[in-house]
Amino acid sequence: MASHRKPRTSVLASPTGRRTAAGLTTAALASVTLLSQSADAAPRAPKPTVEEVKQKVDDLYHQAEVATQKYNAAKERADGQRHTVDSLLDASAKRAEKMNESRRLLGTFASAQYRTGGMNPTAQLMLAKDPQQFVDRNHLMERLTGRQKQAVTDYQEQQAAATKQRAEATRSLERLQASQASLKESKRSVQDKLAEARQLLSRLTAQEKARLAELERQKEAAAKRRAAEEARKQQERERQRQQDGGGSTGGSTGGGSTGGSTGDSATSKGAKALAFARAQIGKPYVWGATGPTSYDCSGLTQAAWKAAGVDLPRTTWDQVKVGQRVATKDLQPGDLVFFYDDISHVGMYLGDGKMVHAPKPGASVREESIYYMPIYGSVRPG
Repeated sequence: MASHRKPRTSVLASPTGRRTAAGLTTAALASVTLLSQSADAAPRAPKPTVEEVKQKVDDLYHQAEVATQKYNAAKERADGQRHTVDSLLDASAKRAEKMNESRRLLGTFASAQYRTGGMNPTAQLMLAKDPQQFVDRNHLMERLTGRQKQAVTDYQEQQAAATKQRAEATRSLERLQASQASLKESKRSVQDKLAEARQLLSRLTAQEKARLAELERQKEAAAKRRAAEEARKQQERERQRQQDGGGSTGGSTGGGSTGGSTGDSATSKGAKALAFARAQIGKPYVWGATGPTSYDCSGLTQAAWKAAGVDLPRTTWDQVKVGQRVATKDLQPGDLVFFYDDISHVGMYLGDGKMVHAPKPGASVREESIYYMPIYGSVRPG
């Protein structure tokens, strides 16, 4: 008996069915691929903590300060080379004028020789109408011949000197170009470090910024406590020396927070330099600046000691080599205190463990504990 059931239609029996199946298969494969990619993908790095951001920003500011000192050194070299090149160009211009004078003199001798036609003295005597006139003219020509030889010698000397000056000017120009390239590279490095620090800070939430400010306050408070403790110890040592009959050694840090000095140190160069530095408090830190409206760290100390009549080099790396080295416990007002193993920062000692310095971008010249940063060493200019 024949079956009356309708035969099943295969899904793949029609074009539409085949497209549907293909669509389902593609979607399934895509889902599997996405799941596989998700499983293989590396986990997203956790957001850095505020403490980590602070450490990173502090490191960037430190690196920027190192780059600033490189910039200052390159700028000093470039300025010096530019002055040398200008001097050589001026000297070369004067030398060229002397060469022109020698050349003009040689031209007059050449013209005179042309007028005589190069005729020998015997022929000139035979053709002369007045023998005495010939004798006088011949004597004059002998004198002119001596001057001509001297003129040739002068011209040759001027020409050799000019060639030497041109070569020296060329070398100086090459050194200037190298200094300018170094200056440009250091400037870009500073800008890159500061831009990266600003970017990190801009990503912080208001709550994270508040936490960052609190960490900074804690660091400053710890540095102040250490400065106060060191000042107390220094005062005790000073009193002990006086009780022992040793008198004052002149190494006191001062009895108050203003860093007042004792004896004739109040009128010393260090006191004058310190007075200048304190007068700059509140002016902004600007890298590469030497005043009068803004300063970087070494620009401030250089300007302060210049006000006291002492010329310091431009960079911290050179300033640390000038003057007498002193121990931290023997610091006097006006002494220079250098920081970090790379000697990238400097401040001027105020007294009681404090200093005046230009800290970093975004801050102003201010008083701060010398223990806020790791101390490298100190010197006393003058």
